[in-house]
Amino acid sequence: MELFGIIITIIFLIVLVILTNINLENLTDVENAFSTLVMPIQNGLTYLKNKLAGNDAFFIDINNLKEENEELNEKNDQLEASLRELEIIKAENATLREYMKMTEKYSEYNTIPAYIINKDIGNLSSTIVINIGTKDGVNTNMTVISEEGLVGHIISVTETTAKVRTIIDPASTVSATISTSRDGILLRGLLGENQTLKATYIPPETSLIQGDNVETSGMGGIYEKGIHIGTIKEIINTKNITNRYAIIETAVDFDKIETVLVIK
Repeated sequence: MELFGIIITIIFLIVLVILTNINLENLTDVENAFSTLVMPIQNGLTYLKNKLAGNDAFFIDINNLKEENEELNEKNDQLEASLRELEIIKAENATLREYMKMTEKYSEYNTIPAYIINKDIGNLSSTIVINIGTKDGVNTNMTVISEEGLVGHIISVTETTAKVRTIIDPASTVSATISTSRDGILLRGLLGENQTLKATYIPPETSLIQGDNVETSGMGGIYEKGIHIGTIKEIINTKNITNRYAIIETAVDFDKIETVLVIK
């Protein structure tokens, strides 16, 4: 019984295949009547065959698009990598140009270039860490400067790094000189201030002028003489002239500083 069903199915399929490949317009009236019954089947099979052919093309297009997308993603990754490399090169060039400018400006000193790898600019302390150490010839108490002026001095060193106490650190003191009068003053860091210093021990006969430059005096055994520190921003007079003081605005912006020189 099963064999009979298989044979009938095979014959039916053969008839359908023949019908889908003959021209029904050339048949007789009787045959045309028969074709009326068969035409829907023929159309259906033809549609199905075309549909399957179209789906093949669709899947081929999908595969092509997938390959193209993978290629584009790969090219995009390559472009992003190239862009990152370009940005690094630009940053390195900018750093080198800044080093050259600083070296030319401070040509009278024997200096070592460095860049800042860590900052701790807070209320209680203000220190930075630079990327050079004993292997580069760096030792404690060496002066650190930037293009704008005095940064601080080195307080500890490892083989590859050095820690710098900045002049705005509350524990920092700098012996300085007023540019116009050449009188000596003492500068200290202020708690919670990242851009100002307090000038004390101002001689009574000294005439303070707002905007005057202040530079290192060379006294005290740490800082070289003549390094720019900042300008007089404000003068605070007191009843006792010996207690008066001034606020000095630092030339260095400690929030933005990135590169420095260490004076050997």
